[in-house]
Amino acid sequence: MSMWKPWRGCKRCSEGCLHCYIHKGDAKRGVDTSLIVRTEEFYKPVERLKNGSYKLKPGLVYTCFSSDFLLEEADAWRGECWQMMKQRPDCTFLFLTKRIERFMDCIPPDWGDGYENVVVCCTVENQENADRKLAVFQSLPIRHKCITAQPLIGPIDLERYLAQVELVTVGGESDRDARPLDYDWVLDIRAQCMRQHVSFEFRQCGTHLIKDGTMYKLQTRDLCSQARKANINYQADADAAQG
Repeated sequence: MSMWKPWRGCKRCSEGCLHCYIHKGDAKRGVDTSLIVRTEEFYKPVERLKNGSYKLKPGLVYTCFSSDFLLEEADAWRGECWQMMKQRPDCTFLFLTKRIERFMDCIPPDWGDGYENVVVCCTVENQENADRKLAVFQSLPIRHKCITAQPLIGPIDLERYLAQVELVTVGGESDRDARPLDYDWVLDIRAQCMRQHVSFEFRQCGTHLIKDGTMYKLQTRDLCSQARKANINYQADADAAQG
């Protein structure tokens, strides 16, 4: 897995942005997150070594994880990014977005029904947000779709939106003042995914976790490891093979 950050900076646009780790990290370093700028690694996917091979190794590339790939301020740069993605069919570029309603205004002319090596992940955090965004997401021409419910700040019924979705990931909020994550919400989304044969991953607990009616406070360093210990991930392809 590799990282590619063609630009940095972002702007809050939904309830899930309240305790955004990007804003918190920038604040500690005295960086203005609202300033959207291209980074020095903008051309990372097509940079080559002296022997002519690409510096960026083939495989999964987490794209624009310190911003939003559909950010309006990046409209002038995105075209070159699409071209670089198309030039690297040996890489799978995955990006998350809270701005899925902008998708059709941001795709390249030759997008068609999507690039085979691009995975688009729509982020939601509560039912209102899910209904608004996923109603759009389900109709978009994208070959590989994922949904991320992180931070999950309320129960979500997303089962009606799972057609053609390959993976749903869930996670809690990380902050001293984080909104609680109820483990029952996580299990309910998992059950929805299993009924629709969609893969599911529990990525991280929340700083404040409710389980069996009891509130627990977890350390940030333990959020991901505790989610793994829950051992509730579900692989739909494995389930289909067994069936």
